[in-house]
Amino acid sequence: MRGLTVGRQQPGRRRRRTQATSTATAALVALGVCLSGCGAGGTGARDEGPAHADAVGGAASSSSPSASPSKVPDRVDAVRLVQSDPQVSSEVKRELRPCVADEYPVDVSYGELTPGAAEDVVVNVLTCGDAVGVGSYVYREEDGAYHNVFKAEEPPVYAEIDRGDLVVTKQVYDRGDPVSSPSGENVITYRWTSGRFAEKYRTHNDYSNTAGNVPTAVPEPEG
Repeated sequence: MRGLTVGRQQPGRRRRRTQATSTATAALVALGVCLSGCGAGGTGARDEGPAHADAVGGAASSSSPSASPSKVPDRVDAVRLVQSDPQVSSEVKRELRPCVADEYPVDVSYGELTPGAAEDVVVNVLTCGDAVGVGSYVYREEDGAYHNVFKAEEPPVYAEIDRGDLVVTKQVYDRGDPVSSPSGENVITYRWTSGRFAEKYRTHNDYSNTAGNVPTAVPEPEG
């Protein structure tokens, strides 16, 4: 089962050379050494970066320092993760069906939201037809297994990772609004605190009635 990344009703806010020495130059230097009758030794340029995957031949010297590869998170089967999660509602599980062949309407993000060795996993479940978010979840790896540490199931909803924070967008509809044209959105920022996600602040955006639905920020009242 594979996840299908699909568009949303409203756009989200977001989302590393090999040095080569000149053969001609090396040949000229070698010729000059031979003609002068003097022995000389030298060290060529060396790339300190990570080796390219398509590089062949010329194995690096064992004395050369090796660069650590970039951290790549372990990919998870997001569909199975959600379907087997008892915290996910039956309504969301019913929506989690293939749209085309074995392509499922899920968006999956990896990042550091909570302390731990493994990347956290954010899963958004959407509808096939109009890509409305019906459920957003955060899974944290503990003792070799992923556990649900956050969920939001009030559609339309979408969760993203923003510089270590969890940002959840909930679209707002007035009476008579079509699914494709919500009146605004609530953007809520959560941060992992004392073993759970706590709300830090929120912003309400009213969408303009002009073409493009440009949002206008309206601060939430304090208290």
